[in-house]
Amino acid sequence: MSITTYVLLGFGGSMCLTFAQSKQEIIPQTYIAYKTPHPIVIDGKADDLAWKKTKWTNDFIDIEGNKTPKYQTRVKMLWDDQYYYILADIKEPHVWADIEEHDAVIFYNNDFEVFIDPDGDTHNYYELEINALNTVWDLFLTKPYREATVVLNDWKFTGLISAIEVNGTLNNPQDIDRGWTVELAIPFKDLRTSYYQNNVPKDKFWRVNFSRVNWQHEITNNRYSRKKGTDGTYVNEYNWVWSPIGVINMHLPEKWGYVYFSSKVVGTLEAFSIPKDEKIKWHLYELYRAQKQYQKEHNCFASRIKDLKISNLVIDHQKINVSMQKHDMGYNLSAKSPFSNNVLIVKEDGKFFLK
Repeated sequence: MSITTYVLLGFGGSMCLTFAQSKQEIIPQTYIAYKTPHPIVIDGKADDLAWKKTKWTNDFIDIEGNKTPKYQTRVKMLWDDQYYYILADIKEPHVWADIEEHDAVIFYNNDFEVFIDPDGDTHNYYELEINALNTVWDLFLTKPYREATVVLNDWKFTGLISAIEVNGTLNNPQDIDRGWTVELAIPFKDLRTSYYQNNVPKDKFWRVNFSRVNWQHEITNNRYSRKKGTDGTYVNEYNWVWSPIGVINMHLPEKWGYVYFSSKVVGTLEAFSIPKDEKIKWHLYELYRAQKQYQKEHNCFASRIKDLKISNLVIDHQKINVSMQKHDMGYNLSAKSPFSNNVLIVKEDGKFFLK
């Protein structure tokens, strides 16, 4: 086993890095989900008092992070001991949907999507897509698509409660709508890795993101459909998200936002900031992605971290020493945090764990 050591450098508590393969640094969004004292009635109307006390997220932005979407999208979140509640407000002058089969490819309609990685290891995460007909596609992914992924398409949220409210008329091209509302109650028990696990994230954070797929449309015989170009292929969709990724790929869980589940009751105030260890983790993943690119170009892993051409970093005047341990199956990237003394590790398949 060979070991190569690298030092990441930066400035204070924030990182200003220039990576050869990145156009800009994108900081994940954060949100504090407060506890609701009463269960939320899931009817799509969003008239519960707890919702009225809850703040919206920032408006969604283009997935690459550099464009303002044509239509506004925003989300609220709450929780109790059973459910993770999500409310999405989707502005749209033409609300339409035609997919009615559960687990069909919902994003062929305009849709709203939820991505949840409870333990933040980028593996074994959950995806939910829903359209304006309240048709759901729910699935479980063992790894992101960049790896040899097993996608469990027959997996389902057994206790999911969902409702849609259309502010206008669904599938009517003759009028202009205001949009639609998605209201969800996702049971924590469906997000367990074992039956006996208590995974209600009280005063903890999860990695979460939301996406809105929006298509240009055309109307034929008074029916909506996705717009086609002159070559007969569908015009590319828009991808608008809560926490931008930097590339058109939602399946980079290490870039998702942070949702902190405060035990304080909605209407009170809590503070949350991204832990410094998470910022070390971001840069382990920069190195991991650079290794993927290096392997693609050279048909082998780099044996030295400096060959990956990633700039250096310091957090709060603390040098973060990153090592690469090569082994028969690949490599580990690791760094000991000066803030927690935890050893953070990213494996060659992208899985994160602490030692």
